[in-house]
Amino acid sequence: MDTRPFYFRASVAISSLSAMLFSANLFLAEIDRPELLTRGFSNYYVVRALGLPAFLGYSANQTYNANKERAKASEADLQPVEDYLQARYAKPDSEYYGIAKGRNVIYLHLESFQQFLIDYKLQSDGKEYEVTPFINSLYHSDSTLSFSNIFNQVKAGKTSDAETLLETGLFGLNQGSFMVNYGGSNTQQAAPFILSKNGYNSSAVFHGNTGTFWNRNTAYKQWGYNYFFDASYFTEQNDSNSFQYGLNDKIMFKDSIQYLEHLQQPFYAKYITVSNHYPYTTSLIGDEIGFPLATTPDETINGYFATANYLDSAIKSFFDYLKESGLYENSIIVLYGDHYGISNSRNPALAPLINKNSETWSSFDNAMLQRIPYMVVIPGMTKGKIVDTYGGQVDILPTLEHLLGIDNKNFLQVGQDLLSPDHKQIVSFRSSNNFVTPTYTAYSGRTYYTQTGEEITNPDENTQKALEEIRNTANLQLKISDSIQTGDLGRFYKGNDLGKVNPDDYNYNNSMETLLEQEQEKGTNSTSLYSQRNGQSSIDLYNSPTYRALHPEQFNTSSSDDTSDSGSTDANTTTTTKE
Repeated sequence: MDTRPFYFRASVAISSLSAMLFSANLFLAEIDRPELLTRGFSNYYVVRALGLPAFLGYSANQTYNANKERAKASEADLQPVEDYLQARYAKPDSEYYGIAKGRNVIYLHLESFQQFLIDYKLQSDGKEYEVTPFINSLYHSDSTLSFSNIFNQVKAGKTSDAETLLETGLFGLNQGSFMVNYGGSNTQQAAPFILSKNGYNSSAVFHGNTGTFWNRNTAYKQWGYNYFFDASYFTEQNDSNSFQYGLNDKIMFKDSIQYLEHLQQPFYAKYITVSNHYPYTTSLIGDEIGFPLATTPDETINGYFATANYLDSAIKSFFDYLKESGLYENSIIVLYGDHYGISNSRNPALAPLINKNSETWSSFDNAMLQRIPYMVVIPGMTKGKIVDTYGGQVDILPTLEHLLGIDNKNFLQVGQDLLSPDHKQIVSFRSSNNFVTPTYTAYSGRTYYTQTGEEITNPDENTQKALEEIRNTANLQLKISDSIQTGDLGRFYKGNDLGKVNPDDYNYNNSMETLLEQEQEKGTNSTSLYSQRNGQSSIDLYNSPTYRALHPEQFNTSSSDDTSDSGSTDANTTTTTKE
């Protein structure tokens, strides 16, 4: 106990100085990491920026708010949810139901990738440069179901919101990140867990960033992921092979093979790329140097096309590996964009590059730029097509389930199969009263005809009624999702026989050792690629020129000189790697 007398002036002065210094520190932290507290993408950054005492207060407030909503919920709250889900169930299209049953599922998360990049050609010095030639070829392939009108439905959680939508068929939060605030504690029947109950032997995430970012290391356990290979499992990062959001994509793909080849098939795997992340640095090493920059007053926009081209090249390299290793024919590969890359505030500067007028740029144009690519590659299928159905990221999981022959009628998911004849083409944006349909679009307080972009300023009675019905439907979907998420209603749900995830079953510290132990235990019954190749690694089948440039010591002299193709493997050339 301090027995010295209390001096009011000195105490007020010190307290005021402390508050001023803390505010200054918070201001600088927000400059370094915008929306540090509202998005909550990493507790590590909060502690580093504000200190442990401030973090404890911030964390306590988060925990209080989450528990307050959870405590108010009860099993009775499930009844309106179940009524809604049964009424909204979209039966599968018999032509596609189960077409990919039993195949490996490989998700490729295309960071900040927008739909307008598909088939886009950048004009520079009188020439045209195709930004994403390989992804374009997938988009138009007979083996691909490509969707042209899929919109991102993220908010402050951005990438984490996209993952939440993809894995759970439910929305993120209206404020903050679901994965950060609820991901480590909520009971959920997410995609990895669902597939594990339908014949899938393993699931894994590959991501060249720290595992704590977006609270992934705990949220993934609640979702049922067996393995999480974060930055600690990959090549040590430095200025030449990474940036603030993680390892460059080609190196991450290459380094992942040593783990991927030991997964027991069929497996569910997700790759989270980062190189096409803001600020779109063009200091990438290897065969991508030289792709032209756009010429606008905005440097962020100028670099966006070059990093997208790098991502395209990385995807091609990985596909080449899948084909060489034999995994390709027995897999379904899903590519999706997570959110916008160019923000609404920058879109007017982007307008001339996409044949729009900056002066007449509108909220409708902003809404249309929320489209993201969604492609399902099913090798051997010849019924591929471009599907113009309107949908959102919340519809991706139900679509996948039906392609795999898994009926989702009794799952807590608010999306619908995009291929179903019953699919309702109403896309709810995360902000209330914002939506898009084939007929109407409402965005930022304005309403438009979707096909023409003409603003509706004085709707007639029929139009007003139609808009009100759509708005109510969109808002109800958000309300039902929020009641499941914030109330943790999954803990009460008994509408199917999947059971509940036990997060204590998962440990991401020694994943490689666990994989090898499983292979040894299964012996001749092992279904991993490594076992199928009779103990021969497939790492040497991945011949990325970028990886060779960074790691020449891993290749012999003859192979290290061969950088003729982005990720292609010459069948007549044998490449060896050092043990």
